[in-house]
Amino acid sequence: MIQIVTTGGTIDKVYFDANSEFEVGDSLLPELLSESNIHDGYQITGLMRKDSLEINDDDRELIRQTVASSECAQILITHGTDTMAETAQALAAINTKTIVLLGAMQPARMRRSDAVFNLGFAWAAVQLLPAGVYIAMNGEVFEAGAVRKNLKAQRFERI
Repeated sequence: MIQIVTTGGTIDKVYFDANSEFEVGDSLLPELLSESNIHDGYQITGLMRKDSLEINDDDRELIRQTVASSECAQILITHGTDTMAETAQALAAINTKTIVLLGAMQPARMRRSDAVFNLGFAWAAVQLLPAGVYIAMNGEVFEAGAVRKNLKAQRFERI
């Protein structure tokens, strides 16, 4: 069984035309899993619906406690990309589980989103990687503490 924890981020953003802005909405994860032909073997915990720039140390502690107390050895966490590396680092002390964070550069509700690919890639990664904390984005896996988001290039890179 894979535990999936949702925290919000771009992957779950909704465009509100009246405001001309995006806001984090209900998670599309069940729909994305179905679209990826993944129908069982997981449980979803909707922990929060925040833009990652709004996630603070108290939120990271809640994520850490949720992961640490899970009976599952494999954990996926949907997370906004701007502070994903910080949350991965906050989880790094949990070394008995395989924890993979993923997100999207474009909301899953948009036609050209990388959300479905990133979810499928992370789904495979969490089952294949040894215990540790990782970020799986756009076909690459990065270890916690050795990754950053390159804002200009809109991609993750090793440091």
